[in-house]
Parts: sequence; structure tokens; C-alpha cells
Amino acid sequence: MNAPRDTGDWDPGTYHRFRGLRLRPALDLLRSVGPLPEGDVIDLGCGSGAVGPALGQLRRRVIGVDTSPAMLDHAQRTGCYAATEKMDLAEWQPETPPAMIFANAVLHWVRDHDTLMHRLASQLAPGGVLAVQLPNQNRAPSHRLWLQIADEMFPDRIDRDRLPSIMLPAEYHRLLRPLGQVTIWETEYYQELAPDAEGHPVRRFTEGTYARPILSALSKEERTQLITAYESAISKAYPESARGTVLFPFRRLFLTLEV
Repeated sequence: MNAPRDTGDWDPGTYHRFRGLRLRPALDLLRSVGPLPEGDVIDLGCGSGAVGPALGQLRRRVIGVDTSPAMLDHAQRTGCYAATEKMDLAEWQPETPPAMIFANAVLHWVRDHDTLMHRLASQLAPGGVLAVQLPNQNRAPSHRLWLQIADEMFPDRIDRDRLPSIMLPAEYHRLLRPLGQVTIWETEYYQELAPDAEGHPVRRFTEGTYARPILSALSKEERTQLITAYESAISKAYPESARGTVLFPFRRLFLTLEV
């Protein structure tokens, strides 16, 4: 059982291990978007560029924005982006009003959504769309057990401000409704995770995203101890089939705002 190496940056290889499962919600979000005005399409938090080919079908200039140099390097090599920008997502500003800001599975890492959503909406061209997908899984055992076990084993070591979080759907509706036409929905994806020789499939799915700030706060030896304890607990919540697969429900929140 190997503890993930703490490099301080996102690992495209770790993230891409479940590329297909992570891409489906992005495609579902994109399919919900109607006609767009003139302007660029911004892939905000583009990561490794997995959704770049789909955004390219809009036949617009697509710009990728991310905080991770490793992810941006991978995105640039897809050839799907007219330009990429390394920026703090909370501070990013477009050069010209875009037709769409597409934020797939990224804004839960950014704080102060009251301010953030207003700022993003204000940057759109008239008739432009803010399209957002947010993992809504923090209360599920897959995520909750990482923090619960870490707190028990290593009290006061985990900085909760670094953990991803989102608001309630009704709070987003209250916030965005005065700004334009809002649509909000949730989908729970029942994902069958394949067997993994290096550990429980749910651990492998979550360690490269939600668990990153938890694991990065610990030494290599402590990470190994936490992973051992998490694997023991998670196998009860998400039992493996005779084939070694795991059925993993994962809830996601979607919203679109047309200004």
C-alpha cells in the first residue's frame, strides 16, 4: 500500500486515472448550455484539459485557466486551447467579456462564493452563461471518513480552510437569481470503480482530489498510517464485489446562469 507523494502540485496522472468518470458530469453540464453570444469560452480551472475537445466543438476561441503548472502543461499539449493562463481563480479577469465561463469541478476549492459568483457573472458578455459543476460529496463516507479519521489520529493537524466546500443549492439560487436566469439541479452518479492493485478503489478515487490537503499536512509515515486506517473503514462503507469492483455513488451539483 503506497502513500501518495506530496509534490505540492496537482498530479495529472493521478487525476487521469478516473478520467472517464470525471468527464461525464462536465459533458452533462455542457449539454445543458443553450445558444451563446459572441465571445471566448473560458475553461476556468481547466486542469489537464480533459474537457477541451468538447469545448472546442463550440467553434469559439477556448482559453484555459488554472493554478497548477503541471495541469496547464498537460492542457497545452492537447492542442485544444488558443491560450492558457496560470492564475489564481479568485483573481482572474478576462481581457474581453466572454460568452461562457465554464467551471467544472473546481470552484469548491475557491473561498467566498458570495463574492466569487457575483464577480464571474459581472464579467460575462450580455447573454453570456456561467456554467458550474460542483462535487457535493462531503457528507458521504468517501469524504467524511478522511477527515474524521485524520482528526482522531492527528488532532489539530488538518486546516479545514484548505478543504473543498460548497453552499446549499438554495443559497446559490438566492445569490444568483437577481443576476439572470438560473437553473440548478443535482445528479447522483453510480460509478463502478475497477479493481486497483494499489488499494481500495474509493481511496484511489478520492486521494488525488478531496484528500490532497489532508494528506499533504502529514509526513510520509503519517500518510501511510492514515491510508491504512481509511482503507479499513472504507471497505465497510463501499464493499468490493467478487470481481473486486466497487459501486460508488457520487453526487454533483450543477448550475447555469444566463445574464
